[in-house]
Amino acid sequence: MKSLLSIFVLFLLLAAGTLQAQQQYTVDGQTYNLNTEVEGTLTLLWTTVNGEYRYFSKKANDIEELKNTKQDGDYQEEYKETLKQQTSDVAISTEKVKLTLPSLHDFFSQYNKRKDPNYGEEKKTIDLQFRLGGFAGISNSIFTENITNALQPVAGIDIELIDAVKLKRHALVFRFKQTFESSDYKYSASQFSFNYRFKFVKTPKFDAFLNCKFAALTFSKKEITYRIESDPPTYITESISGSDFSAPVTFGIGADYKVGNGYVTFNYNDIVGLSVESNNEFPIDFTLGYKFSL
Repeated sequence: MKSLLSIFVLFLLLAAGTLQAQQQYTVDGQTYNLNTEVEGTLTLLWTTVNGEYRYFSKKANDIEELKNTKQDGDYQEEYKETLKQQTSDVAISTEKVKLTLPSLHDFFSQYNKRKDPNYGEEKKTIDLQFRLGGFAGISNSIFTENITNALQPVAGIDIELIDAVKLKRHALVFRFKQTFESSDYKYSASQFSFNYRFKFVKTPKFDAFLNCKFAALTFSKKEITYRIESDPPTYITESISGSDFSAPVTFGIGADYKVGNGYVTFNYNDIVGLSVESNNEFPIDFTLGYKFSL
């Protein structure tokens, strides 16, 4: 438990550092928390609003949004004219610049190098981001006895760690999940687990991922009723509790959909396990929740 608490505290400290990486700017009367992608004579700033990327160009104290509006089915590419005006003091073409982060990154770097021969870009090697959320759902706890295949309510909290630079499709998740006993199955459990997610679909608005639970610490409690043959028969109920640390290697799937400042998240958990025995029932473990970026 001490090691789990230490990791949790580390997550919070890293999250605080991530928050400090953003800075507030006011553009056309609107305040944004913007990330710095390229810093120099011409600085590239960006953020996401409702799942859409927004880009800004800063020169001295002047900040302009880079826009590409659509009229009558055609994109107007206003951002090229904005960049042309801001870089008029250097011979550099905007014709092939696309309104994407990689293309803008290259253009801004080229301009800064031509403007200042001593310009040396410090490339970001890591950009840790965190998402915190809660969830609730139902499960038939197939990795326990659950002879009657009873459904049980579950709820919990996720802390998701993402590197937005080199490992955009990968994430680590620290999860707390509480399984509540039902009227048909007197079993409850509190589980802390570490999970790895691979996002095989990733867009600004939607992610779909494969989840692997590779380590879990579980505290469980259940009631067992014994029948003692007598006249009449006697039934005795015992409460058994304990803890277990395991490497279950269970797999599930899920999806995140951008809504407002966070994500609606759906998970089909623990569909199959490689290092844990099931009760051979069809897995039912669905959760729905909401998480937001720290």
